Order: sequence, then C-alpha cells, then structure tokens
Amino acid sequence: MGKIAVVTDSNSGITQEQAKEYGINVLPMPFFINEETYFEDIDLTQEEFYEKLEENAEISTSMPAVGSVTELWDDLLREYDEIVYIPMSSGLSSSCETAMAMAQDYEEKVQVVNNQRISVTQKQSVLDAIELVKAKKGAKEIKDYLEETKYDSSIYIMVDTLHYLKKGGRITPAAAALGTLLKLKPVLQIQGEKLDAFAKARTIKQAKNIMIEAVKNDFAKRFEDESGENMHLYIAYTKDRETALEFQQQVQEAFPKSEISMVDPLSLSVACHIGPGSLALACAKKLAL
Repeated sequence: MGKIAVVTDSNSGITQEQAKEYGINVLPMPFFINEETYFEDIDLTQEEFYEKLEENAEISTSMPAVGSVTELWDDLLREYDEIVYIPMSSGLSSSCETAMAMAQDYEEKVQVVNNQRISVTQKQSVLDAIELVKAKKGAKEIKDYLEETKYDSSIYIMVDTLHYLKKGGRITPAAAALGTLLKLKPVLQIQGEKLDAFAKARTIKQAKNIMIEAVKNDFAKRFEDESGENMHLYIAYTKDRETALEFQQQVQEAFPKSEISMVDPLSLSVACHIGPGSLALACAKKLAL
C-alpha cells in the first residue's frame, strides 16, 4: 500500500497548528475584505475577522487559486503516492467541482471527495480519512466511503441577528425587519448541500431546545440510533465561546450516552453569512471500520 496524504481546506475549521498535529495539509481559504485579500489562519485570525465584520467591512469569500491547489498536490506527490482531498461541500462553493476537474490530470493519484460537508462535520470527515489511512485503505476506498456516508450528518444553527442574512441577500429586507421587530432567532440547517431555514424561535433558550429536539429526531429516525451511542456530537459557534461551553452542559445532559467530540468555532465562510453570536449543534455517524 502506497503512502497517502490527506488534504482539506480551512472551511473544515482545522487550524494550521492542528494540521501539523494530525499530519495533514490545510489549504487556507481566501477572503476579500474591503478589496484586500486575506487567508484564513495565515494573516486573518478569528478575532480580526469578527472585528472587521462588526465594522461593516465589505467581506466576500473565494475559493483557493488553482495554482495554490496544484502546487500543493505536486509537492505532496513527490513524497506520497496518492492524495485524498476533502474540500467544502459542492453545494456551498464551486471549489469542489473545480478540484475534481483538476484531478483528472493526475491519473487517479488525487481523489477529490464530494461529501457535502462543512465546518465540524467536514472536520470529522478528515479525521475519519486519517483513521482509514491508518487502516491501510487506498485513496479511492477512502473517497468512496466518505461519499457513501456523506448524508450521515446534520448541522443546526441558531442565528443571533438577521443583519448578515439580509446583507448577503439570503432574506429580504422586509423579512429581516419583521424578524428583528419580533426578536426572532432563526434556526437554520445544513443536511447536505445548502444552508436552509429550519425553524423560528423567539428566544435563545427556545432555539437551543429546538436544536436538541431536532438532533434527537435525527438520531431516532434518520440514523436509527436513538441512544446516540454510535454518533458524534459537536457544538460550534461564532465568536462567543463562553455561551457554547454553557450549551455543552445542556447538550450533554440531553444526550448522556453520546460524547461531545468537539466545541469549535464555525468556519469563517459560514460566519460571514450569519454573523457573531450564532450557536450550532451538529452530529455525524461514527466511523465504521
């Protein structure tokens, strides 16, 4: 079995420091802020991002430059025989489809995984890939497994303010104004390709309960594992880690047989559309070797 490199992008939430610990490579996602280019976790920290976001800076996301991707692949293939590349969901960015097109020039040495995930669930796919490499699986086998299990995850996100959804054109100004007047805390979901509406809450407490009940329902009906013994749980947040840690206690009490695998910041590509103060509860099936 040849040597296999695992590569992902910073939409996974994996930092450059963590990448060194895991023995993988993470491509930093570019952001355009007031027409200047920044790279996540290289010259743009979480703190700097939220500072600029709250200053109402013009922020847009982009995909990694083609040359950055192929240069990394070429460097790795001098040391490794194959690459498993796990980018963010193709439903949220064109970077996955672009990478799949580029990989055609690599004679199947680069396997691009389209497993429809982002943030903590994408990170779990990367961690699963690392374990599959250790289990001596080939790059194609790993790609196939991750794509076969791509819908074995959910993310539910409470949005604290409607300002950024309105700014990004995801809701109309009228809906945003009404939602603000009614003090709504929308709960969104990511189950596969896109960020979609899920429910409306009037309070943060209600939104938290909605997310917990949604995951309980997924455990019982989608994943047929009511106790959650074979499920990972994750909490993610934008900016406010203290609230996320408080929520962790509530979630652990609601799912006593499931371990909360991580409490991580939501990736900045999601955060720029929903703003600070958001809170997420996510889950994914455990790796079945």
